[in-house]
Amino acid sequence: MTERVVGIGAGAKELATEDMILNIGPQHPSTHGVLRLRLTLDGERISTAEPIIGYMHRGAEKLFEVRDYRQILVLANRHDWLSAFANELGVVIAVERMLGMEPPVRAVWARTLLAELNRVLNHLMFLGSYPLELGAITPVFYAFNERERIQAVMEEISGGRMHYMFNRVGGLKEDLPLGWLDRVSEAVAETRRRVPDIENLILGNEIFRARTMGVGVLTREQIMQYGVSGPVARASGVDFDLRRDQPYLAYPELPVKVVTRSAGDCHARFEVLLEQLKVSLDLADACVERLRSLPQGPINQRLPKVLKVPEGHTYAWTENPLGINGYYLVSRGDKTPWRLKLRSASYNNIQVLREMLPGHLVADMVAILGSMFFVVGDIDK
Repeated sequence: MTERVVGIGAGAKELATEDMILNIGPQHPSTHGVLRLRLTLDGERISTAEPIIGYMHRGAEKLFEVRDYRQILVLANRHDWLSAFANELGVVIAVERMLGMEPPVRAVWARTLLAELNRVLNHLMFLGSYPLELGAITPVFYAFNERERIQAVMEEISGGRMHYMFNRVGGLKEDLPLGWLDRVSEAVAETRRRVPDIENLILGNEIFRARTMGVGVLTREQIMQYGVSGPVARASGVDFDLRRDQPYLAYPELPVKVVTRSAGDCHARFEVLLEQLKVSLDLADACVERLRSLPQGPINQRLPKVLKVPEGHTYAWTENPLGINGYYLVSRGDKTPWRLKLRSASYNNIQVLREMLPGHLVADMVAILGSMFFVVGDIDK
């Protein structure tokens, strides 16, 4: 029997090694859609990372140009399928600004309420799915139980579970159903009561803490360079929220608490999302109380049969659940937009991965990816 000893001792010749190119995706389950990451590995450590997008491209921006202002809403609410109502909002705000139109007060407060309920649904999805990517299956059942509670009231008012199509230029599709505000209050109260269960299940877990604390640190400078926004930016100490700093809808009259952390790691991003969920539940309660006190009145403006927007351009932006969404609308006086450019939060949030992933182990990649809270349709719009 012959023994072979390789690479031991000071005089031994080192084995020749070379970098390995590894493609993650475009179908990897941890990428929240069809994303591809091209990694260069030195052993198990990532040397370079290149996010490659475009596998889900639907050409929504071009489709906007051949749909009238009523029809484009059905396209707008689909690119981030977890934030459909918020996506519609940006479009109608831009169109109303061009028309010089003010929606009725009831519509403003109802929109704000529905936007916050949509934010709760979005955050619950990530709060449940992120631990699942790290190997914890139980939290997703808790999160989806609460999602179903909020989904029920959203479905009752709009008829939709994901794509609500409830916004209209000038207001909302129809008035609130009788007793609906009571059911919203009950759903919000019950969800608030059960959120600590999710919190206790995850945040104190030593495996979750080991996988997320100090992992995937994103600095304030990187956020500024890449235009990262939303919960991801606030977890790195960026104290900015459009609902407070450039308010729209009814937010000027609401006490919007902006949640921030300083660590900038995966754990901080999860904490911010959890705290923002609680803030949104409080804002929803405030909107319900205000709607109860408002007198009966119209919920939308009467529109002409053919809606044409005056020639010009405007830029509207909203604080979507995943970050800042911008809508640059250019009109030439026709019934369709000449150009409607979307600035989506997920696009910027995913580009910064090329800065974050190098230096980390492949095992930490999924933890970092999941903590960036993106939807691929929002990138490949």
